[in-house]
Amino acid sequence: MSVLTDISEALQKGKAKIVSQLVTQALDEGIAPGEILNNGLLAGMSVIGEKFQKNEVFVPEVLIAARAMNAGTAILKPKLAAEGVEPLGRVCIGTVEGDLHDIGKNLVKMMLEGKGIEVVDLGIDVSAEKFVDTAIEQNCSVICCSALLTTTMNVMKDIVEKAKEKGVRDKVKIMVGGAPVTQSFCDSIGADAYTSDAASAADKAAEFLAAMK
Repeated sequence: MSVLTDISEALQKGKAKIVSQLVTQALDEGIAPGEILNNGLLAGMSVIGEKFQKNEVFVPEVLIAARAMNAGTAILKPKLAAEGVEPLGRVCIGTVEGDLHDIGKNLVKMMLEGKGIEVVDLGIDVSAEKFVDTAIEQNCSVICCSALLTTTMNVMKDIVEKAKEKGVRDKVKIMVGGAPVTQSFCDSIGADAYTSDAASAADKAAEFLAAMK
């Protein structure tokens, strides 16, 4: 299965064009789309996630690896749908109301997609109501909310309260993150998890989704 190893290695180097060619080659060789996704693309992104956690690669490398992964998944998506391959689960993500920062959120989104998770990206300046309504309407099992300003952190508490108010608090896990956010803040507002970096956030979301299947 050397073509799958080649896909993983090309993805880690951020070579989008080569990843596309290799994914097409793997399909031509009769390798199942799910296998190409898991043992080629996601395997490569997993290595990037681990290296990112250890500070062996940085944001630019993650961005180009994610671009290469997207090039490969674009080819695979229709084939995966035809095969009935389900994503690990669905998550909605956004930066909370009043906060316009999105670099951290975008990194978490890439890491989530790198775990085979479907992501609904709400962007920046997202109200507590929109987070919860989206989770209900789009059937998201996890809400990931990010804040970079101490002044906007309390919107995270509103998200927890809104989920209770709408009767879905027991069905949706709420994850919080961002520079000013801490474990003790997470505990104080009753959220389910705090993680300090993008790769850990993706690991935790994947753990929640696997447990909820």
